[in-house]
Amino acid sequence: MTDYVSTLSIDLSLIGPELALLIAASVILLLVFTRRADRFASTIALLGLVISMVLTARQWDVRIGGFSGMVTVDQFAVLFKLLFAVASTLTLLLAQRYFQVKHIARPEFLALLLVSTMGMMVMAGTTDLIVIFLGLEIMSLPLYVMAGFNRRSLESNEAGIKYFIMGAFATGFLLMGIAFIYGASETTDLRRIVTDFSYISTNARLYLYAGSALLMVGFGFKVGAVPFHSWVPDVYQGAPTPVTAFFSVAPKAAGFAALLRIFAYGMKDMGVVSDIWWVLAVLTMTVGNILALRQDNVKRMLAYSSIAHAGYMLVALAVGGAEAASAVIFYLIGYTLFNLGGFTVVALLETRAGSRADFSEMAGMGKAHPYLTATLALFMFSLAGFPPTVGFFGKFYLFSAAVKGGFIWLTVIGVMNSFVSVYYYLKVVKVSYFDQIEGRFVPAPLSAGVLIVLLVTAVGTLGFGLFPDTVLEIARRAVLAFV
Repeated sequence: MTDYVSTLSIDLSLIGPELALLIAASVILLLVFTRRADRFASTIALLGLVISMVLTARQWDVRIGGFSGMVTVDQFAVLFKLLFAVASTLTLLLAQRYFQVKHIARPEFLALLLVSTMGMMVMAGTTDLIVIFLGLEIMSLPLYVMAGFNRRSLESNEAGIKYFIMGAFATGFLLMGIAFIYGASETTDLRRIVTDFSYISTNARLYLYAGSALLMVGFGFKVGAVPFHSWVPDVYQGAPTPVTAFFSVAPKAAGFAALLRIFAYGMKDMGVVSDIWWVLAVLTMTVGNILALRQDNVKRMLAYSSIAHAGYMLVALAVGGAEAASAVIFYLIGYTLFNLGGFTVVALLETRAGSRADFSEMAGMGKAHPYLTATLALFMFSLAGFPPTVGFFGKFYLFSAAVKGGFIWLTVIGVMNSFVSVYYYLKVVKVSYFDQIEGRFVPAPLSAGVLIVLLVTAVGTLGFGLFPDTVLEIARRAVLAFV
């Protein structure tokens, strides 16, 4: 890997992955006015994502900055950009059949998906707070529309409005936090803040800590941390399920990418912040798991489950250091696979006429779809943290880093919460295999896109669990780029 070099020049190759998505989205929007939009939109979107991934992968061994320090290309950015692109590709494949069945298939959805992914890449590929905010808004605005994409559904309309209101509220906290930090340091560049941190913390402590607290609140909304989580279950349940699958993994990963840049790098010497993350991690994992126990709808249960998993990932921010940062990146990679896979099965069940994917509607699924049910069980086992899935090693690495950092009680609480979560994850398996159904289970139609998504997520969930060292080493190399 080359040494980091920062330049003032405008080198478009540094933002090649983002430009590929923007161009593909623009072409799709132009095709909307023609009769060929439905035929070619998916192909153009996939082509844009593939080109973006290729351009991103070519930057793996590069460490360079450009655009006057506003763009950063390093292994941390490359890994997260690839993660976003993979999540978007799987979401695209999942959404095609679902949207056709629900009669809401429109090509502009693909443009929204690509633009949102581009915003995530902007967030991950910078060390400047203003650019992080711009990327966040580019990511968020399409998400608000995607949440309410099913215009004939009151639940979807409510999800879009609620997500927009809460997102705008969080934006205010973020902007005020950035303003305070700029007032304290006279810069929004995290590299300069790290260099001058001792001087800043001595002469402008109040502004620095106030700004950091406001940033924590703003990003707390984005990742669904308690007590900023109230929007998550309603938005996740009301949005179309492929959109919910995307919400549950990609924006959350983007939020943690920004949090790692800011707090594991820029503000890593602020000791009191660790205590705040400790409290937020405990609240988030505990509240998420307890509320998930009471749910009768699988989709809503997975929404509260995503809150609990955000709590597990917040453990890394409380612990700090390179080992914890690499552990949470490993966790995010695995979480993207098994959580998206779980929502894929839910989306598949919802394509049946009148289905809402309640627990009761899954009875008899084991006999009608034995392979699909086995795949669903694999995802539930990984969510619960059973070996040899990637979910087990994700929690193992996180809690190991916490123990090594001296956070014994935080580890104990995390492990206890993992035991609590076993109940509602295994409830899905129990209902699918053992509960009796009156009449006949209505089969769910499988499409080629859904089969690809299930195959990729299942193989990744089990394969990364059987060979975790390779993925963890990649995560460690990404962290070394900035820690």
